[in-house]
Amino acid sequence: MRYGPAAAAAAAPGAAPPCLTAPGCPQVFGAFLSHPLRPSEEFYGTGETFLFMLHPRFKCFRWTGDNCFFIKGYRDAFAIGGGSGHFGLWLDEDLYLGHSSPCYTFNNCCLSETSDFRVTELEVWTFS
Repeated sequence: MRYGPAAAAAAAPGAAPPCLTAPGCPQVFGAFLSHPLRPSEEFYGTGETFLFMLHPRFKCFRWTGDNCFFIKGYRDAFAIGGGSGHFGLWLDEDLYLGHSSPCYTFNNCCLSETSDFRVTELEVWTFS
């Protein structure tokens, strides 16, 4: 899996779980991940993972218990949340294109103004 420099640091072996935000859009939204990003055959993570919106209003979308589709690392993208073919948050390998849809994992709304969006700014925070 290839990532930009900031996400690559978050995906490094032994890295702390990242918090991703996309603050450059009219909306500010993101995800807190229970585990670092990594390529994976299956979804991984725990119910500590959640999606959130910060602007124009704060809203937190916690695990519903409906499924365990927390984090999935593809060769050319990663996804957070899922169900019925929809991801709560999906970003491509260049961290430039994204998609957000309602998903069963978090019972979230679309995080962005439109379901497809371009990332204009990305922050990756790690906690240890």
